[in-house]
Amino acid sequence: MSANTPPPASSWKQWFTTHGQRLLLFARQQTRTEQDAEDVLQEAMVRLWKSGMIDTGEDGANEPCLAGAFTQIRRSAIDQARKNIRRANRETRAMEMDEPGHIVWFQDSLEQDERSQQIEKAIQTLPDYYKEVIILKIWGDLTFEQIAETLDIPMNTAASRYRYALERLRRTLTPAKLS
Repeated sequence: MSANTPPPASSWKQWFTTHGQRLLLFARQQTRTEQDAEDVLQEAMVRLWKSGMIDTGEDGANEPCLAGAFTQIRRSAIDQARKNIRRANRETRAMEMDEPGHIVWFQDSLEQDERSQQIEKAIQTLPDYYKEVIILKIWGDLTFEQIAETLDIPMNTAASRYRYALERLRRTLTPAKLS
């Protein structure tokens, strides 16, 4: 199989079963609604398929490139945002965009946990450029090099944003010590 030939459909299905939730989480962070996130994810997977971005997996089999998938999601989200802005301008801003829906950051079994809710709130207060890096690093399981490539920023910037985001989360989540 050549480098630009997509792997078989069964390989894609297995790959998507493994990585689909983290990709959808990233798409949710990039869009305003759950439906937009699903549309962006679908568009990104089509782009990934057409691009032939392939990695050799741990077992030596060819599989879609995970970092490439995050890159395609980001690009698809940007394209979708531009389309939404143009449409809104054509409609003379008669309809306001919906508020973003609630994003689930943790597995269902942890949703009721008070601490996970505190962490989720703290993450939501971070600036987008910190949130992107946190999501790609922790939930996306990407390296700083892959994050830099995905976000089109220097690797050192990705690493420092991650450090600064963690520090902000630490300050937000650590109760003040009483003297």
